[in-house]
Amino acid sequence: MLTEERHSMIIEELKNNSVVHIGDLVKKLKSSESTIRRDLNTLHKQGRLKKVHGGAIAIDKNINTTEDDVTIRQTLNISEKIEIAKYAAKLIEPNDFIYIDAGTTTEFMIDFIQEKQATFITNGINHAKKLIRNGFKTYILGGEIKGVTEAMVGVEAVESLKKYNFTKGFFGTNGISEERGYTTPDIKEALVKEKALKRSKDSYILADNSKFNKISSVVFGDIEGSNIITTKVLDNKYKDLTNIVEVNKK
Repeated sequence: MLTEERHSMIIEELKNNSVVHIGDLVKKLKSSESTIRRDLNTLHKQGRLKKVHGGAIAIDKNINTTEDDVTIRQTLNISEKIEIAKYAAKLIEPNDFIYIDAGTTTEFMIDFIQEKQATFITNGINHAKKLIRNGFKTYILGGEIKGVTEAMVGVEAVESLKKYNFTKGFFGTNGISEERGYTTPDIKEALVKEKALKRSKDSYILADNSKFNKISSVVFGDIEGSNIITTKVLDNKYKDLTNIVEVNKK
C-alpha cells in the first residue's frame, strides 16, 4: 500500500472514530508497527492529527485533548461534587462489590460511605488510601501510574479487571455528549474505564453541570449504558437518553 493511501485511510478512521490505536491500524492497513508510527509522526507534523501515546486523535477545536492536574480539579465546583458524592455513597449496600474510578467526585464520595460490609476496588491511589483509613476492605488495581490523575492505567490494569464482577461501579468523566457519550482525554485511562464499566452490573457516572455538552478525545462508554448522578440537568435532551438523578433540583 502506498504511503498516501495509508495516510488517507488513517484520516478517514479518525473522521469516523475521533481516535485511532496503533495496534488496530497495524491490522487494518496490514503494515508494520514502525511504518504506522512513521505515518502518525508525519501526519502530526502536517497538522492533520494529534499524536498521543498509543495512537492518535482527531484535531477538533470542539474536542478537549488535555486535562488539569488533580490538585486543580479538586478545587472546581466543590459544592456540586459534594452533593453528588453524598447521594452516590448512599447507594452502597451490604455485601456490594464496588468499583470506584479515579476522579475528584468519586474521591469525595468516599468521605460519605457508611456501609462497612461492602468490598471496594479502585484504580485511584488516593482513593485506596482514603478507603483504608476509613476502615474499608480495599483492593487497588496494578499497572502504570498516571501522574496527572494519580490513577492506575495501562494493560495490567485492564487485564486485572477481567476477573471481577462488580455489583456497582462509580465513574468520573471529562465530557458527556449526545453524539459521543462519555469521554476522557487519555487513551490508557479510557480503556480502564471502559473495561470497568462493562464489568459493573449497575454503573453510575458522577458529573457536575460543567461536564455536559463537552467532548474529550476518547470514548469509554455509550450514554444509555450508565446512570448519571448530577445536580441539575440544564439540557433536557439527556433525560430521554438515560436515567438521570438530579440531587439538587432548584
